[in-house]
Amino acid sequence: MKTPSRIQPLVTDGLVDTVLRQLMSGKEAMVYVVQCGEEIRCAKVYKEANKRSFRQAVDYTEGRKTKNSRQARAMQKGSRYGRQEQEAAWQHAEVDALYRLAAAGVRVPTPYNFHEGVLLMELVADENGEPAPRLNDVKLSPEVARQYHAILIRQVVRMLCAGIVHGDLSEYNVLVDNEGPVIIDLPQAIDAAANNNASRMLERDVDNLATYFGQFAPELLTTQYGKEIWALYETGKLEPESELTGTFKSDEGEADLNQIMQVIDNARLEDAARRLRKAMQTAAVKPPDAEF
Repeated sequence: MKTPSRIQPLVTDGLVDTVLRQLMSGKEAMVYVVQCGEEIRCAKVYKEANKRSFRQAVDYTEGRKTKNSRQARAMQKGSRYGRQEQEAAWQHAEVDALYRLAAAGVRVPTPYNFHEGVLLMELVADENGEPAPRLNDVKLSPEVARQYHAILIRQVVRMLCAGIVHGDLSEYNVLVDNEGPVIIDLPQAIDAAANNNASRMLERDVDNLATYFGQFAPELLTTQYGKEIWALYETGKLEPESELTGTFKSDEGEADLNQIMQVIDNARLEDAARRLRKAMQTAAVKPPDAEF
């Protein structure tokens, strides 16, 4: 096929030999199957901001680091330069996340290069060398659904241990190869420690998995892995191989009304005593009435 203009710089620089075909067009990018020497890989071409259906909501970009104060000010003002830098940061977020997660043992496509707004990475393939199907296109038995759910929950744990929350995880962002699920699409990935929305997004990711796999194994619908995982993370107890139960019991017990009222009464008494001491001190220093 004709080489798309956005991939032409990779061809010119010898990173890509031939574009074989378009693989998919998603909400934030178009993906092509490309020939790189003897390897078949895929090239992810990010769409321009005004052509994407996925917006860079502040929920996702909160806490992301900027190169310098000038870049941060420009991005905040929304200038032309700021918009360009914001777009570059959005694209780099996925590249950085892929490298970090691959190093942490999370099943994601191996990244190879990022050049001129194009991410060159591994083509996740099936046993015949064809692009692996998405999870939502795979027929599952209850047993396989439980197995895949357990694998993905473990991947979510590994991601969080690496400091990352996917933020948009669902059956549409998971491929299935011969070894099981592979997580994809990470431009919206967030820093778990720097983003105040991290716990909510992690629970949503996990709930999405429970809802999907619960169609095949209904007992998964009542699990609470998201809350359990985050509670372990908050207390510094989460590890890549932490044992999970899928249950969660809040530490918050019922309020002791008697104790609360006692605290309030004590505060009132202390305030009254303070006012009395102040009045007595004022009376002690007041000059006597003048005699005429």
